[in-house]
Amino acid sequence: MTRWAMSLSFASTLLLLSACGPAAEPETKTTTDAPAPAAAAPAARGDNHAGTWTLNVTKSTYSPGPAPKSQTLKIEAWGEDGLKYAADGVGADGKPTHSEFEAKFDGKDYEFKGNPDADTLSYKWIDANTLEAALKLKGKATVNASVVLSADGKTRTVTQTGTDAKGREVKIVSVYDKQ
Repeated sequence: MTRWAMSLSFASTLLLLSACGPAAEPETKTTTDAPAPAAAAPAARGDNHAGTWTLNVTKSTYSPGPAPKSQTLKIEAWGEDGLKYAADGVGADGKPTHSEFEAKFDGKDYEFKGNPDADTLSYKWIDANTLEAALKLKGKATVNASVVLSADGKTRTVTQTGTDAKGREVKIVSVYDKQ
């Protein structure tokens, strides 16, 4: 196989893997002096987590309870190394809820608006499908969270442990389905 054909094959594979579109058909004409095609730009680190996610209340467990009636997350990549997050839903009491933050994967505290158990959040990147978060309220650690995407990218599981603002032990597993 010539260098041109190998480069074209590699570029086609990148396109298929990144879901940017169909793979290009290799040309029948080959030449060894042709420049290699440009590769696709790298994705931002938060891209796997981006999208709209709906809480699957029946698969989730909340202690202390009760669970919210509904929740939808809207997550997008924020810069090359972070996430922008907005959660809207209906609490167990039937009242609307909203929380939001923008945080980089640098372990620094970022403002977390609308969360009764935390006013800051810090993110740590583990791998493409796993994040860790540490939440604080008035500078005191409250909840640690592990966020794991399923291998197929269709399920986002958030496991939270710690103490809420009322001093109660928290053990929550929230399961979200990608929309």
